[in-house]
Amino acid sequence: MKRIYSAQHSPEAYYVKGLLEEQGIACEIRGESLSAAQGGVPITTETAPTVWIRDGEQYQTARAIIADYERLQRRPVSSGPTWVCPACGETCEAQFGQCWNCLAPRDDG
Repeated sequence: MKRIYSAQHSPEAYYVKGLLEEQGIACEIRGESLSAAQGGVPITTETAPTVWIRDGEQYQTARAIIADYERLQRRPVSSGPTWVCPACGETCEAQFGQCWNCLAPRDDG
């Protein structure tokens, strides 16, 4: 087991876990019960929910997936026209950096 990601809250941890599992990377969330105490406890990597991968050999692949997720989170919100997903053809609203249907990243190039 190897820690791969410290989330800000449980929903984010589950989202990242889902991204990894979609790519065949077995993982689990730890520390979720500690996050419930965050109202009275400082938020640190020790109290935040964390995502752990089971196979350390998948670490680099998992980091690349998480890096894509983090890059999309930093993308400024756009109010421009809708876009069509290059992977599944679904129409997505401008503010989304990835397809809501298949989670493929938006292709701005």
